[in-house]
Amino acid sequence: MARDYYEILEVERTIDAPGLKAAYRKLAMVHHPDRNGGSEESVAKFKEISEAYSVLSDDQKRAAYDRFGHAGVNGGGGGNPFGQGGQGFADVNDIFSQVFGDAFGDVFGGRQGGRGQGGARRGSDLRYDLEISLEQAYKGAEVEIGVPSTATCDTCEGSGAKPGTKPTTCSTCQGAGRIRQANGFFQVERTCPRCGGNGQMIAEPCATCHGHGQVRKTRTLSLKVPAGVDDGSRIRLSGEGDAGTRGGPRGDLYVFISVTPHELFERDNLDLLVTVPVSMPTAALGGEIDAPCLTSEACDGRCKAAVTVPAGSQTGKTVRIRGKGMPHLNGRQRGDLVVELFVETPTDLTARQRELLEELAASLGDTQTPKNASFAGKAKRFWADILGQDDAKETAA
Repeated sequence: MARDYYEILEVERTIDAPGLKAAYRKLAMVHHPDRNGGSEESVAKFKEISEAYSVLSDDQKRAAYDRFGHAGVNGGGGGNPFGQGGQGFADVNDIFSQVFGDAFGDVFGGRQGGRGQGGARRGSDLRYDLEISLEQAYKGAEVEIGVPSTATCDTCEGSGAKPGTKPTTCSTCQGAGRIRQANGFFQVERTCPRCGGNGQMIAEPCATCHGHGQVRKTRTLSLKVPAGVDDGSRIRLSGEGDAGTRGGPRGDLYVFISVTPHELFERDNLDLLVTVPVSMPTAALGGEIDAPCLTSEACDGRCKAAVTVPAGSQTGKTVRIRGKGMPHLNGRQRGDLVVELFVETPTDLTARQRELLEELAASLGDTQTPKNASFAGKAKRFWADILGQDDAKETAA
């Protein structure tokens, strides 16, 4: 006795069309013969779920099936699962095209991506890692890169056959590269075992490429690096990847950019950060210093920017100079140059210098060293809480 179509698709009888389609998609993915090595069990199971879906996805056939069962769709004879007259899906690929779309049907139906009639196939995409300096990333650059890739063999012009000879059409697949095996109404496609899917046979291979139609070469390409690129930026060069086979198009080349760490600058998005030492007198009195920056070609990418140091500046204070940072990759906007001040304590003092500093230290009051005064007050309270008032006074003393 034939199994119930709803049971085969593992759905309720009240299921709507989208739910029915989703159930079929799920089962078809699991039981498709191409995913199960073409086993007889998978072929039978897939045939069964395809038959069930072909009936239940048709409103008229579903209504007849719901009312009369299998007799309603088999015309009483039980021989044709798609109704009288043999109408329905002549090839299971038609079901796949309707349910999964052409691209999915191409893969499971045998028209594999990139390969067409006669074995033509698109070349592989390639990746190239390019390291550049921060100056190159700032101004942009034009660099030459050597890319190892496959190229069409000049000797045989890509045919793979010895000069003076030509490939012949495979007699097994008639040049299609695929063969079909029929099992009732169900058909399964396989790569042609004789030609390996190329659709052609080479009796006398080319001595240069040994029948592959391609050779390995390092190609020199000129690459324009736009200003503003950052670590991880990717540049796509269309048609600069591996050569296609049997007349297929070339793949693409993807160049991934990495920027070498700089000895002075750090990059933060569009901003450039630089730490500049400042003498103690300049930090105390205020003044002007020079900070390095990357600017125009007129100074070869290495210039100075005037930085005003406010009086009383401390280590870690930053001064922002607008428009002196990195350019935006796709616009006129520029980041800023952020200068961080580092106040240096003088070393190797002479006797006179030490005497002057001691006089200065003695003359400084709490109001002139506010952070030190604030810290001292907090420390006294800490000792008082932990050690007690009397001990705290001895410790502070």
